[in-house]
Amino acid sequence: MSLAFNIYAAVGTLAAPLLRRMLSRRVTRGKEDPARLGERFGIASCPRPAGKLVWLHAASVGETMSVLAVVEALAGRCEVLLTTGTLTSAQLAAERLPAHARHQFIPLDVADWVEAFLRHWRPNIAVFVESELWPTTLAKIDQHGIPRLLINASLSARSAARWRKLPKFANILVFGFRYIHVQSKADAANFKSLGAAGILEWGNLKFAAPLLPYDRAALAQLQHDITGPVWLAASTHAGEEAIVAAAHEILLAEFPDLVTLIVPRHPERGTEFASPRRSQGEAPVAGQIYIADTLGELGLFYRLCTFAFIGGSLVPVGGHNISEAARLGLPIISGPYTSDIPELVDKLRGCGAIMEVSDAAGLAAAVARWLRDEQAVRVAGDAARLAFAGVEDLPAKLANLIRETSV
Repeated sequence: MSLAFNIYAAVGTLAAPLLRRMLSRRVTRGKEDPARLGERFGIASCPRPAGKLVWLHAASVGETMSVLAVVEALAGRCEVLLTTGTLTSAQLAAERLPAHARHQFIPLDVADWVEAFLRHWRPNIAVFVESELWPTTLAKIDQHGIPRLLINASLSARSAARWRKLPKFANILVFGFRYIHVQSKADAANFKSLGAAGILEWGNLKFAAPLLPYDRAALAQLQHDITGPVWLAASTHAGEEAIVAAAHEILLAEFPDLVTLIVPRHPERGTEFASPRRSQGEAPVAGQIYIADTLGELGLFYRLCTFAFIGGSLVPVGGHNISEAARLGLPIISGPYTSDIPELVDKLRGCGAIMEVSDAAGLAAAVARWLRDEQAVRVAGDAARLAFAGVEDLPAKLANLIRETSV
């Protein structure tokens, strides 16, 4: 082990009392489930099932959505333990996991807590989704002789450069994986720059995830309530809603009955808005902004609209997953801050299914263009859907790899 890792592990152990207090404060803020807080210390809240157990870790909602198809592909072949770190992902797991799978919160990266977790669950393999890697957890997995995989991995050039400055530390993160399945060629190159082997370029798992679900009755009700033009601003962050609102005001001159739907990235921010809110049972009003501050309904709003602006891109967040909307046949409007999703943006640029804007005026112009030309929207939407096709067999391939690699 490197000196840097030993220092990190020691600090984690010494910080355990502080981490307990931190988790208690998160409970008071509604960020942790008080009934399941023990899971964060490695104390399981349910027994281990008999037989072979695959452990999958997905940090939050996005990673959970992408790996659900793999969980389904493992059905009948083994038991599955899915860990995540957020309440929203736990709620999603409760709604979507099949009978052969169960959910736990991931323990914090403290040696004794991870040890307790591993001794109880005794997984036959550990599979990490995308990029949330905890050094102590990985080291403990290796000590127990548990093979590990990294699937749908992403690694930016900037992160790779940082890890190259700590090569011994990076060894724990990279070299211990039997295989690393990457999202893109750029991710493959960045992992290889660290000396990683076993790279699999099979495509992006997010493109094979189940389409976002929706409630047909709720869609019919919204279509009844909204009789005029409508457009969607999804996954918005603080600062973006003001830009969307300014675009809405510009658009009202041409589309006086326009309904602008805003789905905040974090639904709890709904209290910040004076507009009608879905969480309060309020209906959309012609000419007004409507705040869809509920959880798990993004698929509903994607099906209500014919195109969408995807947030995290007009403020320097880095962009969010635009493939969910594109796979449903929606062309995309995006801001300039898309450093986290360059491959996705390039796919839509290449087929003319994305418009990129930088301010309220540009956003209003893009929305107006697609509101005026339904045929252009259909053509762009078909292109968007095709851009993310072709990886339908990926969940089954990854499920087979997981089974073949497990002990």
